[in-house]
Amino acid sequence: MLRKINYFIFLLASMLMYPTGINAQQSDFGNWLIYIGNKKLNSKWNIHNEVQYRNYDAVGDLEQLLLRTGVGYNLSENNHNLLLGYGYILSENYISNSKDKQYVNEHRIFQQFTLKDRIGGVLLTHRYRFEQRFVEEYFKMRLRYFLAAKIPLIKSKDGNNKFYFSAYNEVFLNTKGTFFDRNRVYGGIGYQLNNKVRLEAGYMNQIFESSSRDQFNFITFITF
Repeated sequence: MLRKINYFIFLLASMLMYPTGINAQQSDFGNWLIYIGNKKLNSKWNIHNEVQYRNYDAVGDLEQLLLRTGVGYNLSENNHNLLLGYGYILSENYISNSKDKQYVNEHRIFQQFTLKDRIGGVLLTHRYRFEQRFVEEYFKMRLRYFLAAKIPLIKSKDGNNKFYFSAYNEVFLNTKGTFFDRNRVYGGIGYQLNNKVRLEAGYMNQIFESSSRDQFNFITFITF
């Protein structure tokens, strides 16, 4: 039943996104360098930490620096996780028709629930996140739903799936003002280096209300 509800939400989110993609007016290409770490304290508790360095171009033109951390609790063995977190975001936004930038600081508190499921060899991840955002003197709230699939590609001689295909869709919805905030669609190839480290590279399209952005993402996942 829960699986059917998750798929219904995903389909509904996709339908909400469809008209926005058609009306996209411009597209730029940028680069995101991402580190995602997870420290297991015991079978129940974990600490999440994350650094994202986002550029307008290939490198050197900072768009956003994101630092995120949190404490999680497993409701079941690695499949259902509740997490309370904090994030700091520094944005360097270009002022319209200018080469000058505006610097914006944001402090963010968030709560999330992550559910993992497996269909055959495919790992599905659902993540529901609620954010309270303190952007300079403004207070905003936002809902996010993330659905990802990890599909094994090639088996090594020892029988392990080293290479895999990764894809996700994430929709962002505001609680006030414009309901639709953005949507992210991603596809990439990953490599499981060992049982603690995996590397991933891929393409992401980010759709806003009247524009879109293209990014190349390089991600390092570490569990320790």
